[in-house]
Formats: sequence, structure tokens, C-alpha cells
Amino acid sequence: MISARNITLAYGKRVLFDEVNINFIKGNCYGVIGANGAGKSTFLKILSGEIEPNKGTVEITPGERMAVLKQNQFEFDECTVLNTVLMGHKKMWDIMHEREAIYAKEDFTEEDGMKAGHLEAEFGEMGGYEAESNAGTLLSSLGVKESMQQSLMKDIPSNFKVRVLLAQALFGNPDILLLDEPTNGLDIETIGWLENFLADYENIVLVVSHDRHFLDTICTHVADVDRAKIKAFSGNYTFWYESSQLMSRQINDKNKKTEEKRAALLDFIARFSANASKSKQATSRKKALEKLTIEDIEPSNRKYPGIIFQPLREVGNQILNVEKLTKSVDGRKLFHDVSFSINKGEKIALLSRDPLAVTNFFEIITGQMQADSGKYEWGTTITKAYLPVENSEFFTEGLSLMDWLRQFVPAHVTDADEPFIRGFLGKMLFSGDDIMKKTNVLSGGEKVRCMISRMMLQNPNVVLLDQPTNHLDLESIQSFNEGCQTFPGIVLLTSHDHTFMQTVANRVIELTPKGIIDRLTTFDEYMEDARVKQLREELYA
Repeated sequence: MISARNITLAYGKRVLFDEVNINFIKGNCYGVIGANGAGKSTFLKILSGEIEPNKGTVEITPGERMAVLKQNQFEFDECTVLNTVLMGHKKMWDIMHEREAIYAKEDFTEEDGMKAGHLEAEFGEMGGYEAESNAGTLLSSLGVKESMQQSLMKDIPSNFKVRVLLAQALFGNPDILLLDEPTNGLDIETIGWLENFLADYENIVLVVSHDRHFLDTICTHVADVDRAKIKAFSGNYTFWYESSQLMSRQINDKNKKTEEKRAALLDFIARFSANASKSKQATSRKKALEKLTIEDIEPSNRKYPGIIFQPLREVGNQILNVEKLTKSVDGRKLFHDVSFSINKGEKIALLSRDPLAVTNFFEIITGQMQADSGKYEWGTTITKAYLPVENSEFFTEGLSLMDWLRQFVPAHVTDADEPFIRGFLGKMLFSGDDIMKKTNVLSGGEKVRCMISRMMLQNPNVVLLDQPTNHLDLESIQSFNEGCQTFPGIVLLTSHDHTFMQTVANRVIELTPKGIIDRLTTFDEYMEDARVKQLREELYA
């Protein structure tokens, strides 16, 4: 077990934590959630000892080992990939080097022999003789091929460094595992492997993530960081979100009788607790939910932005025709002979194992880049709004938010006065003096929220979204997701957020160097289709 006792931390007048008391118990996986800036990552650093609180202590059951996902990609530059993983079990690593130093002695004594014998026994009990093999298998599972495992960390691409550091944290079955955004830099297949690994993990896991599918798959509990406190709730993220929303509605419903409200909440708990899969985490979650009482459910006081795209007109019969588009970059073919048409009512998930492929495709069909060959044509009724993955070019001048958004008012709007502009900024939670904030001091999340305000201002009937959840908190992601679900127009979307792709898309198009795969299906059905899996391997070979 790991416990926080009276943890208090303040930076000047800003209090992050005030007398936080919470226990984390073996067999549970806790998703640490909270608004941006609430202190989620800071709390993990307090638990790991990286940050010292102003007051309070962290207590760990004696003899238990903690592992932390490191964030510094350059820390192990001079180490091999395999050794970096082995270092994750510090005690084993130290024993390995201590015994090697003894055996290297020229004046090897009987006492050295006794010491070496003890070290060998301890090394064996830790699984040291299988350590390299186990570390190699773990790396391979995370997509780090054997040919890369003897390379120095400084010589491998940054996206693989993330995977190595994740393998380091997972190595050796630690008793307490602290993971801050572990899915960053991982592809869909590798995230799936990690979900399965953690869903069956029998020790304590605390994870900060903005990936709702990931949290739903692995978590038995949610640790909510809010108002300088942390409270644990049974269930995964979706249960926490829907139950807190339901409780808010119940409180606001003055007309419904108390017994009717209670019956509705009990029914809600029963439905969620019955929805268990084979994983150990799901079984544990089911038991926890069955024991849950109404009093354990609390309404959320989070603020959710209002992301609503309202088309000025309906799309016509011709939306987008793409014919034989091909694009290569630096001799690497991103996609080849891409041809398709879009029909009314379609919301399309765009995929590729090369993330640059979808970004380049978006840039081409929005007129910001030239294809190597092929053509595309938008229908005359189409009004597009595009959210690019990289938005720095939009924020080069230090304008106020009000002046920044005003420059994107479309020609059909004749009354773009201050209340009109404030309305769009207010939907994205920029209120009061926030609208006078300069764009050159905005955080990554604030910039994305500005870009979404700009999109809503266009009254589009087609939205194009390249990694829309980047930099956003869970509240904004949830609202964005729901806004796209209810949007009556066309959506073209690529995202690492599994839930976003699954709940929005009704068609999947995958761009490969040898052509496309195009299916009228949901994202989950596409990823689980055996014929699609075989075709994907052929097209990427």
C-alpha cells in the first residue's frame, strides 16, 4: 500500500494540495484525473519523492518497490536500450554490478567468495538470470525491435525513447507503478498491448492520462484532483463522468421525488457493475461498484466548454471527390493512389501507421500543400473548418483574444460586435478579463481552444480534425467528442483518442504506401477485422 498523509503543497498564494489524505491499495488501478493545472503530475512526483511537500508524508509498505515512468528522454543517452530497461529495477542492477566488480578483483579472497555467493542467491531470487531475456521481450512487445536493443539511447528516434522508458517502468513487476501519460508516442496496436498488460496487473497502478478508452480499460478507481483535495471513486472514467453528471441532473430536478432519484441512481450503478469483461481489473471494478452506495456519488463541479458546430447550410450531393492522390516526403511514400468520394451523413476516421501521411493529406485537401499527383474537388455547397495538428503560425502576433478571433469573422456575419465575439470565446471558457489575454502567452491547451472558437465561427458543414485532443483536458475532450457526435455535417478525423474515433466515425479510410483500405464500419470493428489485419500487413510490407 502507498498512502498520502496530510499532504499540503503551495506555490506562493496558489494552493495545489491542502491536507490530502488518501490510500492506494494493491490490486487497484487508479486513474488520476483533474483539470489542467490541478496538480495531477505534481502529485505523482510527491509520491515518488521527486517533489517535497510543504507538509505531510508519503508512506509505503516496507519492502515494496516503486517504479516511475521517466519524462527526461536524454537521461540515459549514453546507455544501451537494453541496459536502460534493466536499470528500472535499481536493486537488481546494483547487485549485478557489485557481483561483477567482485569477480573482476585480482586478489579474490574467501570473503569475496562468500559475498559473491550471497549476491548470486539474491540475484537469482529477483529473477536476475532471466532479466535480459525478459527485458528484451518487453521491448519487443512495445515495438522496439531486437536489432535496436543494443543501440545507445542517443542513437534511436525520440518516439522509441518513450517506449524504452515505458519498458523501464514496467520491468520487474514493481509493487507500485506511477505512469504519467504512458500512451504518448504509442501507436494504436501498442496502446492495446499496454491496456491488456495493465488490465491484468496485480499490483498498485496510478496513471495520469487524457485517453478515456485507456482509462476505462485499465482503471478500477478514479482519483479526482479537485479544489486542493483528492478523492478516490470506484469505477472507471466513464462511470465517474456519467454518474457525476447524473447526480448533477438529479440535484437540479426539483420535481422528481427522492425515491425516484435513488432508484434511477441504483439502476445506473447496477448497469455499470454488470458490464465486466475477463480482465482482473474489470472483475475488481465490478465488485467495487456492487458495494457502492448512493452517498459515494458526487456531482462534478467541472466546467465543460460548449463545442457546437452549427452549419449555415446543409451539404449538397457533391461533397469531396479525391482521385489518385499520391504524396512522398524525402523519398518516403506516405500514400499512393488515394481515391474516394464522401457521401451525406459520413464521419470518416483517417488512419495511417505513418502519422505524417494523414497530416499531409489534410494539408493537400485544404489547399496548403501540393500532392505529387492526382486531384481533389470540393462541392460548391461546402464550408470547411480545419483544426491542424500544428497551430503556431496562427499565434505569431501578440493580439488580444478578442482581436485574434475578430480577424476570422466570415463575410456573411455583419454584426460581429464585442458580445458576438465574447460569445464564441465564452463557449471555450474564456470569460471576463481572459479575452484581453495576449495570444503569445497562451498555453498549448488555450491555443487549441482558440482554434476551436475559430472553427465554430465559420458555421462549417465539414470539419477536418488532425489530432483534436492534443493539449486538451478531459473536460474539453469530452465536450469536443460529444459535439462531433451530434454535428449534422461531415467529419474527417484522425486521433490517438480511441473513444473519439469509435464514437464519431461510421467509416474508416486507411492511407498506406500501396493504396487505401476503405470500410463502412466503426473503428473498433475495423481494428478487429481479421481480413483488414491481413490486408494492412500486405500494404505496409
